[in-house]
Amino acid sequence: MSDLDEITPDAELIDRLAANATGGDVDQEQLRYVLRCSPFIQQSLAAEPAILDYVLSGCDDGFLGDGIEKRFSGLSGSREERLALDATDFGRELRRLRRREMILIAWRDLLGIDDTDATLRSLSRLADFCVAEALVYHEHHLQRRFGQPRDPEGNPVGLVVVGMGKLGGDELNYSSDIDLIFAYASEGETDGRKTLSNAEYFIRLGQRLIRSLDEVTGHGFVFRVDMRLRPNGDEGPLAMSFDGLEIYYATQGREWERYAWIKARVIAGDFTAGDELMNMLRPFVFRRYLDFGAFSQLREMKRLIEREMTDAAMHNNIKLGPGGIREIEFIGQLFQLLRGGREPELQGRRLIPVLRILAEMGELEAHTVADLSEGYDFLRRAENRLQMLYDHQTQTLPDNKFDQLRLAIAMEFDDWGSFLWALDQHRERIHGHFSQVLRLPDEGDDDEDPLERVWNGLGDKADRVAILERHDFEEPATLERHLSAWRDTQGPAINGTVAQRLDQLMPDLLRDISEYRDQVAVLARMLDLLAAILRRSVYVALLIEQPQARRQLVRLVHGSPWIAELLTQHPILLDELIDPETLYAPPDKAQLAHELNELLAKCPDDEERSLDELRRFKQLATLRVAAADVVGALPVMRVSDQLTWIAEVILEAVYERTRAQVERRHGQPQALDASGNPFTPGLAIIGYGKLGGIELGYGSDLDLVFLHDSTDREAVTNGEKSVDNSLFFARLAQKIIHTLSIRTPAGVLYEVDTRLRPDGVGGLLVSSVNAFAQYQSENAWVWEIQAMCRARFVAGTERVGESFAAIRRDALTQQRDTDQLREAVVGMRRKMRDNQTRTPTGFFHLKRDIGGITDIEFLVQYLLLRHAHESPGILAFTDNIRQLESLDEAGLIDTEAAEALTQAYRNLRDAGHHQALMGCRSVVDAQDFEEEREVVIQQWQALMGCLPPGADTDD
Repeated sequence: MSDLDEITPDAELIDRLAANATGGDVDQEQLRYVLRCSPFIQQSLAAEPAILDYVLSGCDDGFLGDGIEKRFSGLSGSREERLALDATDFGRELRRLRRREMILIAWRDLLGIDDTDATLRSLSRLADFCVAEALVYHEHHLQRRFGQPRDPEGNPVGLVVVGMGKLGGDELNYSSDIDLIFAYASEGETDGRKTLSNAEYFIRLGQRLIRSLDEVTGHGFVFRVDMRLRPNGDEGPLAMSFDGLEIYYATQGREWERYAWIKARVIAGDFTAGDELMNMLRPFVFRRYLDFGAFSQLREMKRLIEREMTDAAMHNNIKLGPGGIREIEFIGQLFQLLRGGREPELQGRRLIPVLRILAEMGELEAHTVADLSEGYDFLRRAENRLQMLYDHQTQTLPDNKFDQLRLAIAMEFDDWGSFLWALDQHRERIHGHFSQVLRLPDEGDDDEDPLERVWNGLGDKADRVAILERHDFEEPATLERHLSAWRDTQGPAINGTVAQRLDQLMPDLLRDISEYRDQVAVLARMLDLLAAILRRSVYVALLIEQPQARRQLVRLVHGSPWIAELLTQHPILLDELIDPETLYAPPDKAQLAHELNELLAKCPDDEERSLDELRRFKQLATLRVAAADVVGALPVMRVSDQLTWIAEVILEAVYERTRAQVERRHGQPQALDASGNPFTPGLAIIGYGKLGGIELGYGSDLDLVFLHDSTDREAVTNGEKSVDNSLFFARLAQKIIHTLSIRTPAGVLYEVDTRLRPDGVGGLLVSSVNAFAQYQSENAWVWEIQAMCRARFVAGTERVGESFAAIRRDALTQQRDTDQLREAVVGMRRKMRDNQTRTPTGFFHLKRDIGGITDIEFLVQYLLLRHAHESPGILAFTDNIRQLESLDEAGLIDTEAAEALTQAYRNLRDAGHHQALMGCRSVVDAQDFEEEREVVIQQWQALMGCLPPGADTDD
């Protein structure tokens, strides 16, 4: 059972819940998805299926916060009826409401009905409402006993409940506690038969309110309540008068308390008195004149945050760890504390609007605000959906694989690795801004950066080597020699703005390089890239102004010399490093097609520009795949899928564009079908080899065969410069190949190999469907039939592609003599072995050598050709992995053998991708793949009755 199956709710539960729902049809896929993402919701609905009706009825509402009173009355009766309940029953009803509302909020969030902002506001309104309802209930009952609190003049006094932190900012997370402060306007006493001082009354009221919300009963709890932000924390009185608060904050208020009050909001009780309280404390929070004495306290707060983040346990905490929610909040609230007194627009409670205002004021760069805003949305969604798992208050990522998968799916990722990489990119950007933005005015550091001395060649060589050694470089002398040689070589090009920018860039770049192994190689690649962009200093500026892009660049250059070479040849791709979310998340085929069509739409009649746009598109798309591959965000099969999609999208675009060009010159081909009806013949591009097998690698060429379905040899096109149809399709195929393989300043799209067409290089470039079918049935060699095992339609006219599929099926399902087939397959494999260069002893060529990829492919193709006549279903797929699965499902190969061959194939392919990214040939240490080779050799022996050619003579 897969991990996904493990977390998927039982079909019986889904059916039972859907059947019991009375509010209309239930979308079972949505229900299954929500339950998969939240065991809390699954357990709740399993225990009380009626909750589903409550949820479904609330899905069509507008903002949830506006309808809570109505929903609560429908659930538990009017306020008058609720006030008549005893405390136990009232607490039960409040908990019933809370559970239903929490499930409703999660449902709408997970299904995308509400965005993150709406979810946070809905949670805040739920807390507001619950606090207010509990306060009204307990005020009612307490006043029946003690009367109304009054000031010395006889005016009524009410409790003011202030929501702090995320509740005050309308940004409450899913399973959050709520930070409250209780206050009242004046001292005095109650007017009942039995009196209490106002202080005692409001403390009792506060205690009952907290217990009503916080106490865990058989029905759960409403909200955990934290009162520690009040003056003197747990040691201070539970409720304080306004006078007491004013004196405390005027004489003892600390910087962190100013920080805490930024988001304060009156959420329940006496709102008129609450406005008075907020106005009274505003000068404490937002000082009119900048107090430079506050910088030391703010700096200490920052140090405390940084110190806490050094704890390894914090790394998985998305709130308190590096690049977490707290850092974004601190950035915004720091500026509010420093500027809010003079800039009233900065006194807002909600974080994102404040950040936007800071950008408008020029206090923060627009890209910084964009990074922080996007990161905040991502982190808050992750925080909510993490807490939706079990309704637990946690910001720590799960450590078991099932909850990890639940969270990844809830965040709309296919797997945990992809989610983590996206999370890390946000956190890295956030932490970078946190480090940069919070350099306070009196924190200037005029000391010279020692790495700048190294870069500029100042001091003697020994000093520079010593500096590099102190910065943890592994080969400082070699690194210094590389830097000196590069400066000497590139000196004439380094002047003016470029020199200034390099002086800014190089110390940070060297620090980034010091974090990796193979520092000499990484530096050499980086210096090659810098040499390529010196004349375009805008790219140097990009690496200065976008630290995230610079760090991503070093990471990728370290991970892959191939990527380093790609970026060096095409520096325009550096722009992609700015947004790691798109860099490490390659688009699917439909998105790729959309992107390419948009690019080509900008140059409909400019052939030269379209050639360059095609190449840049391929480079960019391939960079995304390689970047995701380097960081482990894509498994090997997904890498091949992505690279194959890129090729298919390009082929389709080139076909459409090229056909239109040829038709403008010659018109459309015309023909009659077998019934004598006119039709427009089409061309199909058939992919063989790695393209056909959906197994393209970096730098793979394309094995193509072209077929058309014009059967009348005398048929011609209908243009002014009419040509016969066969010449039209020949010119079309030639132009397609030319477009793909011509070298322009932007490079080459693909090398094209058409030798697998009938009669090879001596045959026609384009065959008719009928001629192709006749060749396959009468003249094709067994190796040509073998090649069709991995052939499929990839672009062009689908009708012709369907004809090819039928020819392929007929050719592959012919019954063959097993001995003759084995002899032909083994003979072809032996011929290939005899004509290949021998790999040095102790090394292993992943594809060609015995026990390698080609041997697996030949073995699979032999099995397909041997059994397809009796089990044609095994021909459904053209890739080796699914062909092995099909052979297994048909009972034509043992499951254990299929799995062993599949794993060996994956391992070999994965190594091949890695070698390509490292700029190396597909030759590795033979000892590293002894197990895979042994599997392949054993299965040849078991399934073909012989060893792979050469296995009896090679070591």
